[in-house]
Amino acid sequence: MPNDWVVKTEPSTYSFDDLKREGVATWDGVKNPVALKHLRAMQAGDEVFVYHTGNEKSVIGTATVVAPGDPPKLRAKGPLARPVTLAEIKKDETFADSPLVRIGRLSVMPVALAQYQKLLKLGGASV
Repeated sequence: MPNDWVVKTEPSTYSFDDLKREGVATWDGVKNPVALKHLRAMQAGDEVFVYHTGNEKSVIGTATVVAPGDPPKLRAKGPLARPVTLAEIKKDETFADSPLVRIGRLSVMPVALAQYQKLLKLGGASV
C-alpha cells in the first residue's frame, strides 16, 4: 500500500516550480538521519506534498515517487489550487500529531491518510 509524505524545500534554492520544470528530480541534499530514514522508506507510487519553507511556510504542490532509492526520484504532479499555510495546518486538530507541526526542522516526514486527505481538501483538490 502506498504511503504519503511531505518534503520540505527552501524555494530560493529549489522550488516546486523547479521540480515542475524538470519533471523528475532526484530528492537529495538531506542530511538529518530521521529525514534520510523517511527518504529510504519511499516507494514507487507514494504520494508526496511539497512544502516551501522560508517566508512561504506552505504546502504548494504534489508529486509522486517514481523510483525509490537513496535518494528517491520524484515526479511533479501539480500545484494545489491554493497553498496551505503552516498557520492553517497548526490550527487544524487533524494535524495535532503531525511532524509538520511537532518537529519543525524535519525536512521529510510521513503523512497519515486523514492528514493527506485534509491537505488536499484545504488545498482545493477533490478528495
